[in-house]
Amino acid sequence: MAGWAEPSQFARLSQQLKKSDWVVYSKAPFGGPEQVLTYLSRYTHRVAISNSRLLSLRDGQVSFQWRDYRDGQTKVMTLSAVEFLRRFLQHILPAGFVKIRHFGFLANRCRRNKLAQCRELLSCIQDTPPLRPPCKAERVCPVCGAGILRIVEWFAAVSVLQAAELSQPVSLDSS
Repeated sequence: MAGWAEPSQFARLSQQLKKSDWVVYSKAPFGGPEQVLTYLSRYTHRVAISNSRLLSLRDGQVSFQWRDYRDGQTKVMTLSAVEFLRRFLQHILPAGFVKIRHFGFLANRCRRNKLAQCRELLSCIQDTPPLRPPCKAERVCPVCGAGILRIVEWFAAVSVLQAAELSQPVSLDSS
């Protein structure tokens, strides 16, 4: 393939490929959004195997139930305890990893702006109501400039001495 980096060699290869009649077979990868959600939901919010599916542990062999989604049947599989544990441990995430994570235009930090931009680029009708204007107790976040800061309550400034006095334990003795 290194020879195809040269433009004349690549052009010659392209000419040879154009002489062939190509038949492209493609099919829809999924039956629709419902099928995609059904498939993903089996993996996102479940443990690797629930206790109710474990049937027996005898002579170093673990038997458990599993569902074959091709035919919808519940089946029993028996594995050595070592192989069962190996497969089970593949489902445990390393420290610092999360199971479900949104990134890109679905990331929490920029989702509203990015979805609006996606809708604009796709010429979609906006299906979410526009943001209401902030009331007196709401302001634009001074840090990110995008979020809404809702003021729930104001606290008076407390000096360090007053804070130390407030943190002292209160005596409940009536004497």
